[in-house]
Amino acid sequence: MIRTDLLEEVLETWGWARAALIDEAENVPAERFEFRPTPDVRSFADVVRHVLEFGEMMVGELTREDGDFRRQSFDAFMHEYATAMAGLASKVELLNALRGQHEAGERRFRERGEAFMLGRIHRFDGEQGTRLAWLVHGVEHESHHTGQLTVYTRLMGLVPALTQKIQASAS
Repeated sequence: MIRTDLLEEVLETWGWARAALIDEAENVPAERFEFRPTPDVRSFADVVRHVLEFGEMMVGELTREDGDFRRQSFDAFMHEYATAMAGLASKVELLNALRGQHEAGERRFRERGEAFMLGRIHRFDGEQGTRLAWLVHGVEHESHHTGQLTVYTRLMGLVPALTQKIQASAS
């Protein structure tokens, strides 16, 4: 399907990124969600929670009429938007949150519409950019962390979800 609506194109891309993250989370056994490559880095579950926390802030701030990433500190944004995600611990809870957040986020972006998303917002660096460009940044953020989880999966001795799909399609 050829998309002619920029917002729909970006939401489709977000859908692919979120699906890849969900696939990797589904791929890892629940008992391995606390795996961390070294003691000083986030666990697998922590990375998933981080994506959820960032997603809450992204959707929340980008759909606010007065959205502005300079209106408070990053920690204050996390407190405002992400507190509910901190209590999620199990694989099932995290997967349900990933799916639910994406569905709700898409709905909120569509309700705001493309014209709103092409409006300007202050970024964390103080510069202005479109809300749509910041949504693209959010998609890149999820893709980055999906790559991180793929490395974790390999370090656990498992085959990453995307590799499994590629291998299955080649046979």
